[in-house]
Amino acid sequence: FHARHYHPSNAVFATYGDIPAAEHQAIFEDRVLRHFQAQPLDFRIPDERRYGAPLKVEERYPLVGETDLRDKTHIVLGWLLGPLTDPLETLRARILDGVLLDNSSSPLRHALETTELGSAPSPLCGYNDDTRETTFACGLEGSNPEHADAVEALILGVLGKVADAGVPAEQVEAVLHQLELAQREITGDGFPYGLKLLFDALTPAIHGGDPLSGLDLDPLLNQLRAEIRDPGFIPGLVRRLLLDNPHRVRLVLAPDAELATRLEAAERERLACIAAGLGEAEREAIGERARALEERQARQDDPEILPRVTLEDVPPELHIVEGERREIGGLPAMVYAQGTNGMVYEQIVIDLPPLDETLLDLLPLYTLCLTEVGSGGRDYLATQARQAAVTGGLSARALVRGHIADVQRVQGVLALSGKALVRNQGPLAELLVDTLATARFDELERLRELVAQTRAQREESVADHGHALAMIAASAPLSPAAALEQRWGGLDGLKRLRTLDDTLDERGVLEDFAARLARLHALVQSAPRQLLVVAEEEQHAVIAAALAGQLARLPAAATGAGFALPAVSGRVRQGWSINAQVNFCARAYPTVPPGHADAPALQVLGEFLRNGHLHRAIREQGGAYGAGASYHGDSGTFRFFSYRDPRLTETLSDFDRALEWLLGSTHPARTLEEAILGVIGAIDRPASPAGEAISSFFGSLFGRTPEFRREFRRRVLAVTLDDLQRVAATYLTPERVSTAVLGGAERLKGLEGFEVVGL
Repeated sequence: FHARHYHPSNAVFATYGDIPAAEHQAIFEDRVLRHFQAQPLDFRIPDERRYGAPLKVEERYPLVGETDLRDKTHIVLGWLLGPLTDPLETLRARILDGVLLDNSSSPLRHALETTELGSAPSPLCGYNDDTRETTFACGLEGSNPEHADAVEALILGVLGKVADAGVPAEQVEAVLHQLELAQREITGDGFPYGLKLLFDALTPAIHGGDPLSGLDLDPLLNQLRAEIRDPGFIPGLVRRLLLDNPHRVRLVLAPDAELATRLEAAERERLACIAAGLGEAEREAIGERARALEERQARQDDPEILPRVTLEDVPPELHIVEGERREIGGLPAMVYAQGTNGMVYEQIVIDLPPLDETLLDLLPLYTLCLTEVGSGGRDYLATQARQAAVTGGLSARALVRGHIADVQRVQGVLALSGKALVRNQGPLAELLVDTLATARFDELERLRELVAQTRAQREESVADHGHALAMIAASAPLSPAAALEQRWGGLDGLKRLRTLDDTLDERGVLEDFAARLARLHALVQSAPRQLLVVAEEEQHAVIAAALAGQLARLPAAATGAGFALPAVSGRVRQGWSINAQVNFCARAYPTVPPGHADAPALQVLGEFLRNGHLHRAIREQGGAYGAGASYHGDSGTFRFFSYRDPRLTETLSDFDRALEWLLGSTHPARTLEEAILGVIGAIDRPASPAGEAISSFFGSLFGRTPEFRREFRRRVLAVTLDDLQRVAATYLTPERVSTAVLGGAERLKGLEGFEVVGL
């Protein structure tokens, strides 16, 4: 299988950069292709077998340690559509998806968000073109099996109304606007834009389509602008793709508290039967294969067979975008001239005011609700529709980071941000100011829906982010920023969210929640603020004029004490019980702030330990999906983690053995160079034009100025093996360690000296 499928005859070569294609082709031929004979391979995926009538499927999923199984069922309808190799049909389906589900004013999403049949729309909702034949799905999570018929009737009823009555033309135009915006925007934060384009082209290429169809959408968008003028466009799509499409499946996925036990028992029985049937020779063969595997895992591969990047290839200077300080509408503003391809990015950045315990816990929900409620005299449905029509979306977030010289000090801001095509920069400015000046927290049912949806999303993501949650829990007692991270985005925050959600059905509690949001909003409105603008230079004047005209509507900012958190210092040994059949382990040590001379060495140490020991011991030999270590500057901590791990105490021991390996072994110079290159690769990673500017702004805002970042990078390049061993011996000592693990309740019972906490 490997020799056939992983053959150059079955490969697509894709390159990105400034090296001419002919040079790449010559290298491909010399290094690879001339060593193989071309094979006539045909791995085309056949069409799915079409259903002549809808199917109804019921399945179970394990929910360990739960006695109350109510409101934990997933009910989803899914349709198989057409091949993704037809780019025009794909865009039509994306328009239909947007019309039905784009935001809370979209008919199908509105029905799913407001029904009492479930707690939130399913995360599977939407159009999916990641496979050869595309799909559309919608449904609910937090439901019950007996609601399946009602959920199906709700969905088909909404589709029937859209097919009969259509939707307003401006709603369809807003979705097409979103497609145009996505086509125009240069992305690349965390994933280089050139590689994104290659992957867009790769998907149709591997399925026999035209690779360019994923890149140049302008001709297709022009055709769709003509098609959507027909009032029957959306009704026709609903009927053809959904209502008249018999290839539909209704899945009811219900919880079963005993399923995991039955599956484990069946697995043990199966293994026992296999073991009972083994002869002596077969047992010896298995042992020999296990020994061979262990030897192979311990063997060092020859890295010289691959092209190599060395420290000599690292550019001497780090390019950092710098903006121009101006004043707009009486506010300080940082303006960046970047090639954004006709896009504008604007943010109102507000200093966090002092907050009492209650309001501090409320801040994450406040930032979520701020752009999801009504404003500017509109209700939330009209506000959502307005945002979709003229912007690429509004969002708010709170950022709290430790000081570069003292992790016990923090700085916090709230950023209200939006983006739009330049032609819509005026409406964008109006919406941003509307949100800050007139956001309304009197739409009680909307607030209730948002909390329920947030809880469902957070609970659903625990297993996917278990390693991060474990690191947050282990770090929480070590610094104020880490404690706040646990309080907001960690398991403590999820417990608080559950408690709140369980009480909001009481009218008085819901009214009090809304009043606290309004009180927090008033504090934010009166806090000092500044502006961030990113756009092409020739657009700056008109953008500044539009913003200045809107900013006059904001209340005056007050001066006073700034945001602060109490100092934190302690340790934990916690086991968090979650519904999972795998574990997530983490250890954290207090170290130094990012401005300390040892911080660069700690940054390199994480890469060194992962590459040299942790990956092999925990991933390859231990069976976990992943493992690693890293220095976290905002909290001043060094953290170990494992991801989807079958082990617990053995992995914690491997964390300790990684330090023993570091301090007690001889390490070739290449391993240090690879670790340094890994850190430099993260520092030098390219971003989008807007992302570069936004990163530069917030870096400087929190003391990570261009000078600081360049000096940190220079120190990373100068790290030695002695530095790694010294900082490990200094900071990563047993008496300083804090530990947290996530796993099933039964597995946690065997942990000695741990406080077991139920989620």
